[in-house]
Amino acid sequence: APQWLGLAMETILNLPIENKIFYAVLVFSWTVYLWEAYLAYRQRRIYRLTMHVPHELGKIMDTDTFEKSRLYQLDKSNFSFWSGLYSETEGTLILLFGGIPFVWKVAGTVTARFGLGPEYEIFQSLSFLILATLFSAFTGLPWSIYNTFVIEEKHGFNQQTLGFFLKDAVKKFIVTQCILLPVTSLLLYIIKIGGDFFFIYAWLFTLGVSLVLVTIYADYIAPLFDKFTPLPEGELKEEIESMSKSISFPLTKVYVVEGSKRSSHSNAYFYGFFKNKRIVLFDTLLEDYSPLNKDGEPETDTPTEDKSKLKNKKQGCNNPEVLAVLGHELGHWKLGHTVKNIVISQMNSFLCFFLFAVLIGRKELFVAFGFYNSQPTLIGLMIIFQFIFSPYNEVLSFCLTVLSRRFEFQADSFARGMGRASELYSALIKLNKDNLGFPVADWLFSMWHYSHPPLLERLRALGSTKQD
Repeated sequence: APQWLGLAMETILNLPIENKIFYAVLVFSWTVYLWEAYLAYRQRRIYRLTMHVPHELGKIMDTDTFEKSRLYQLDKSNFSFWSGLYSETEGTLILLFGGIPFVWKVAGTVTARFGLGPEYEIFQSLSFLILATLFSAFTGLPWSIYNTFVIEEKHGFNQQTLGFFLKDAVKKFIVTQCILLPVTSLLLYIIKIGGDFFFIYAWLFTLGVSLVLVTIYADYIAPLFDKFTPLPEGELKEEIESMSKSISFPLTKVYVVEGSKRSSHSNAYFYGFFKNKRIVLFDTLLEDYSPLNKDGEPETDTPTEDKSKLKNKKQGCNNPEVLAVLGHELGHWKLGHTVKNIVISQMNSFLCFFLFAVLIGRKELFVAFGFYNSQPTLIGLMIIFQFIFSPYNEVLSFCLTVLSRRFEFQADSFARGMGRASELYSALIKLNKDNLGFPVADWLFSMWHYSHPPLLERLRALGSTKQD
């Protein structure tokens, strides 16, 4: 055995550098997949074996809801296993059979039909992007349909018809292309003409694009998919404005988004820069606004066959609980979490562009993935950012997950400091029930994956003022 192993190691060491790079990328990708699969297996065991409500949850979760959440999460976990296996296998086959250089060649053929030769690299790059995203959209569509119309439907969350879903998918693809293509073409142009310090200009450009997108998303992009209406005048709006004023949050508008026509999952967020902040509440979060709580027919254009799902289901939080949830969200702003995340993101972006500038001239990186006679900039970005940086990306992702959990505890503490611990406590329980979150987690799975602390940990942290 030692002799065989030594021979194998010698063979690997004698491989050309480009082969070593290629196989290292494949081995690392499968290593990450197997690690993720192991973690998911541990969590699935929790779903299968935890058949009864744990004693400490007895007062906050009934047996029926516990069983529903267990089965929902088990279905999601099984789906995730098969979709993940397919995705990993597909990616491996694309690399082994030269899928990336093949699509690049097809993109060149497409641009050549318009009289554009290889010297028009940016146009070929855009053609490559369209083909690659089309392929991704078509191969991912069956999985998305199954997730929406089998799993989410089975557990009562889906509110879409197939026609609405497909129209939405086409719209998302078109909007994505309208943003992706011009941004990519400008980025490639900046890299081409930027000289030795192109990485600084590229980083500044992507910083500007991200800030613009964050600014315009909720006003111009999100309304293309969902209906946004101002929160009507009344007690809730007055309380939100008063709470914002008490911590100097520069609130300008409060919107309610009609998320119920898509799913019964709930959410809330704020956005905007400087003195122009807006708060967005999903109608499914608001007990008084959710169509799921209305006795009669919903007033939205929800398809007839889905209206039956909207009856006899209590959903959302009451006004004090909504204010507690917003107190948590505003805590992220007051404690500087949003700014810290932006700073970390941009420091990482700058580092990646700097390392890209160092590596882009290495021909062996391109040869490793089948580009023997050319070194297209877009392909270089893909190889370096997606494959070469993958170990670094995994470590960074884990560190950000740990940091996110810390921020969540701090935001909960901020809401408690505002005197809203009791309301946040009950809101977290309600939201967990509404979204069928399973309250028991494997420690290793939750440590690696959970950007929010498990429900029990959050309740314990709030429990000093709410013990029942």
